[in-house]
Parts: sequence; structure tokens; C-alpha cells
Amino acid sequence: FYLPLFLTDLIGFTSGFYFNLVDSLIRIAIFIGYILLISRWDEVRRVFQYHGAEHKSIFAYENGEELSIENVNNYGTYHPRCGTSFLVIVIMVSFLVFLFLGRPDTIGERLIRFLFIPVIGGLSYEFIKLADKKKHNKILHHIISPGLWLQKITTQEPDEEQLKVGIIALKSALGEQVENDEEVNIFEGSLKT
Repeated sequence: FYLPLFLTDLIGFTSGFYFNLVDSLIRIAIFIGYILLISRWDEVRRVFQYHGAEHKSIFAYENGEELSIENVNNYGTYHPRCGTSFLVIVIMVSFLVFLFLGRPDTIGERLIRFLFIPVIGGLSYEFIKLADKKKHNKILHHIISPGLWLQKITTQEPDEEQLKVGIIALKSALGEQVENDEEVNIFEGSLKT
């Protein structure tokens, strides 16, 4: 939160609107740049495949399907309630909240922005929940679309072993018993790699 403020200060905007707009654009650029940078590492790309397996498993579960490789593999990897989408919404909500605070000229005004971070997080969380409930609303769909676009980087198509891990992880999170020792070995083996 502080680096974009510092960089925007260097540009010298006096208008609160333009200051907050540029501050948000710098924040988005840093976030996307970071995601693009880490996505070049093979290990992170593998994590993004597990992320895709998680999304596919969640989609199957939400649609009431049995959690099997065949069923889970029928779903896509872009999920509207993903953490990636949440972070994009946080950036958009922070722009709106900070817009009301104006241009921060003093250290105290900058510190007040930090106090609003929990408010921004809460508003963003509620917005993601609302967007999911009203998923057929075109306006809300357009607002969450940037988060879905960014998931083209943060989720990748998983292989079968990764799908198994996604299914086992979801079953474990739901408190369900895994079916056999082979599944446990697959899950524990992938945790080691």
C-alpha cells in the first residue's frame, strides 16, 4: 500500500481523484507484474496447476456431483470466488474507499488509509459473495471479469494426479473420509514434491 502512494506522490497530482486513480493503477501494475514474474518458475506453475485442480473440484462439489476424476475434469479452472479475483476486487474497492479519503498529504492521513484495510477487505468479501449469489447479473459479471482474466495465469490445467490431490484435499476439508490408502499416499506424495 505504501509504495504506490510514494510513487504517485512523485508524479505530483493535486487532485484527489487522479491521485487515487494513479495510486490504484500502480498497485494493479505491481500485483500483475508480481503474478507474471512468479508464473515463470516451474515450481509456481505446478502450484497453479494444483490451483486449477482445486477450482475444478469445487465446481463439481457445488454442482452436487460425485467427486471423481471424470466429473471434476469436466469443469473449468476459473472460479468467481477465487482468491485471485478477491485481490482484484480489493484493489477496486480500495480505489473507491480511498477516493472518499482524498489525497493523503500528511503521514497521519496515510496511516488512516492503513486503518481502512480491514474495511476494504470486508467490503470486498461481501462483494464477492454478492457477485456469486447474483452470478447472472451482467453488471456484476463485468466487475468480476478482471479477476477471472487474471486466473488465466494463476490457474493452469491440472494432470490426473493433481486432480486426485484436489479431490482428496476437498474431501478432507469437508471432513469426509478418503476412500483408500492409495489416495492418502497420492496426497502425501504430492505434498513432498
